[in-house]
Amino acid sequence: MSDAASADPSHASTRAPAPGIHVALVEDDLLFQHTFVKVLAAASDMRLVAMAGTVHEGLAMLSGSPADVLLVDLGLPDGSGLDVIRQAIVQWPSCAVMVNTVFGDEAHVMQCIEAGASGYLIKASSPDSIVGEIRSVAHGGSPISPMIARQVLGRFRQLSTQASPASPRAVPLPTGHATEPAAALSAREAQVLDLVTRGFTLAEAARLMDISRHTVDAFVRRIYRKLNVSSKTEAIYEARRQGLLGD
Repeated sequence: MSDAASADPSHASTRAPAPGIHVALVEDDLLFQHTFVKVLAAASDMRLVAMAGTVHEGLAMLSGSPADVLLVDLGLPDGSGLDVIRQAIVQWPSCAVMVNTVFGDEAHVMQCIEAGASGYLIKASSPDSIVGEIRSVAHGGSPISPMIARQVLGRFRQLSTQASPASPRAVPLPTGHATEPAAALSAREAQVLDLVTRGFTLAEAARLMDISRHTVDAFVRRIYRKLNVSSKTEAIYEARRQGLLGD
């Protein structure tokens, strides 16, 4: 097993969770690893709880307690970090995944976004600046390097042009009806929202679901982001409007 996998943070899942943003790293560059460990150690609101240097180690890491933010490199010695991202979305649904890689082509970008990544950074960023991006993604943001943002916007403009009313394939939609798709809440997100709707506090929801309050907070941030709301009242209203809650 590599030095990354045997580092102390990888065993943090066996200890009681410490306060702050829990961060996991999948990265094979030893210099970046060492610098990143030092930078996070200096951040009072963050804890590095797990670290891996290969796809194999990254997938094994997912069997431990979930982190709040998972930072993943794509070019790993035994394959693509995309495999780790896809599995993390399944095993750590409350975790926000952020890519940190040298690959900036459209294929990699769109694959990661479609897999569920919440942020995409090109490795020109220093570990110090990444700390700020981790805070952003942990609180519901979607940090994207400017070059990547231009690619994503260009891609969506292209798709929008292809589906414009001038296109023979376009089908006019009736006026007066909502056109946005219903948000796809995970089973755990829906459970949190249901408990909140029934009047339980977030602390009570955590106890009923047998998870930490920190994890419940992460679910709430994801619910707000998916429903495009900023309060509990708005979330309940929007969920009912979209038919995600019963009467």
